[in-house]
Amino acid sequence: MSNNIYLASKPRYEILDGLRGVAAVLVVAYHLFETYYGGSADQPINHGYLAVDFFFVLSGFVIGYAYDDRWDKMSTWSLFKRRLIRLHPMVIFGTLFGALMFYFGSCSTFPLINNTPWYMVVLVMLWCFTMVPLPSGMDIRGWGETNPLNGPAWSLQWEYLANILYALVIRHFSKLLLGICVAIFAVFTIILCLNIDIFGVLAERSYAAYTVIGGWSTTPDQLQIGFTRLLSLLLRSAYLAHG
Repeated sequence: MSNNIYLASKPRYEILDGLRGVAAVLVVAYHLFETYYGGSADQPINHGYLAVDFFFVLSGFVIGYAYDDRWDKMSTWSLFKRRLIRLHPMVIFGTLFGALMFYFGSCSTFPLINNTPWYMVVLVMLWCFTMVPLPSGMDIRGWGETNPLNGPAWSLQWEYLANILYALVIRHFSKLLLGICVAIFAVFTIILCLNIDIFGVLAERSYAAYTVIGGWSTTPDQLQIGFTRLLSLLLRSAYLAHG
């Protein structure tokens, strides 16, 4: 019975809603310019990608703030259902819209579009509905994205992972353990920003050395970047919300 109890919303931080809106506009603008400038450093809003890191910070705080004191009334599956209801409709809509507009994006920036048959687009769309990262061998746009029909969805894939980690692991951490994890991943962030290739996988990202750009693919370097960006900021904000 307790798993079905309605959980009333807590008071909202309106300033966070405003910042969320500003960050969303920055991300949209960044990706629009990225397409026409080829990701070069001279695009007008070159640091707009950092708004994604703000979203990771916000997620860590909001998840901890919203759910840390509700586990006596809520099961793990209840949390997953609430997050799916909140996030997944727009995942499906964005991917479907991307499929409908796919062939209109044909240009030199996306070299594979003209050679992609319609049934492959449908297959990729159905795969991406699940939010499971697309294997690189199924790329239909040429950028190696985990969702070539809705490129920015890669950050939501990391958000889904964050929700799973929170529900199964992180919520059990003490504040001390959270603090230790924050320190560890702060070191990983420094390693990434200084381009210290301790795992031997960063050589391929010379175009983005000394930045935290990345996380949209399943290659080893992108996985290292994605985990670093997500966990460093998520754990730090969960630590603040926890205490």
